[in-house]
Amino acid sequence: MFEKVKGLCQRMDELEARLSEPGLYDDPDRAAKLLKERNELEPIVAAYRAYEQAQQTIADATEMLSDPDMKELAQEELHQAKDDVARLEDELKILLLPKDPNDDKNIFVEIRGGAGGEESALFAADLYRMYTMYADKRGWQTEVMSSSETELGGYKEIVFRVAGDKVYSRLKFESGVHRVQRVPETESQGRVHTSTTTVAVLPEAEEVDFYLDPNDLRIDTFRSSGAGGQHINKTSSAIRVTHIPTGTVVECQDERSQHKNKDKALRVLRSRLYEAEVEKQQAAIAADRKSQVGTGDRSERIRTYNFPENRVSDHRIKLTLYKLDQFLNGDMDEILDALIAADTAEKLKAQSEA
Repeated sequence: MFEKVKGLCQRMDELEARLSEPGLYDDPDRAAKLLKERNELEPIVAAYRAYEQAQQTIADATEMLSDPDMKELAQEELHQAKDDVARLEDELKILLLPKDPNDDKNIFVEIRGGAGGEESALFAADLYRMYTMYADKRGWQTEVMSSSETELGGYKEIVFRVAGDKVYSRLKFESGVHRVQRVPETESQGRVHTSTTTVAVLPEAEEVDFYLDPNDLRIDTFRSSGAGGQHINKTSSAIRVTHIPTGTVVECQDERSQHKNKDKALRVLRSRLYEAEVEKQQAAIAADRKSQVGTGDRSERIRTYNFPENRVSDHRIKLTLYKLDQFLNGDMDEILDALIAADTAEKLKAQSEA
């Protein structure tokens, strides 16, 4: 491990030298690439230098133990330095884990009503609100790409984009089936019903990530339709894009402009196809091992939201919180942090067994 880190430290020195070259910023793309690499290496190099400093402190404190006047101070420094060495070794192991190449990407979130009819569609709207409130708390931007509303204000389907710092790394474990248990607004007898809603989180694919051949696309226009609105059914601005080789279909009708709807639909389509390709590659690589958290299986029931008990339970990590109201208002970090920690632990375990 330490040989690898030493090589990264040398690379960091090279990057610092290149970044100080006067003509570098004449080429903004090259400068941005080098800055990105430097920023990725910075925490690893900082941890290793702190580790080296702690090792030096151990050596110095061990020498001081022979001095009666310094023995007590030396023992304190020795104890602290040994703790620092152990902590920094663990930190370096985590920092050196293979990085998910999508972690820094923006995302598209697709929420669809499942079992439960209108109640499922209403819960889809609750989940959309939850994610947008969480995005607001983190300073992320959200943009609706397409939606299909119901008469009661729910969503049969809503697709929206989230842009910001390391969005995918925080929300990638949200894909799956979300189960809700509550008394529906349409229930007159006060009985608790169980409904489901599905969530898919797709990393946003740039053109360099996935090439979309125009010859593989069929693009149709149609008149917008929905629960209402003054611009509905007046112009054929809605767009339906079909990827002929896979049969994947994306519709977008939220914008008045046909051009804007087409642009949105193509961005979503590219990300869906990119995600399908990534999943295929990951399945081939890890067919014999299923991660505790990151299965990405959208048919998997991942979480239950129980309104009578004010309870939210994540089934993958067996974590239950009795603050559903806060969670639905965007206070999601406690569960998201636990999911990320569980995934990291699983990767460390796999690395040690390799």
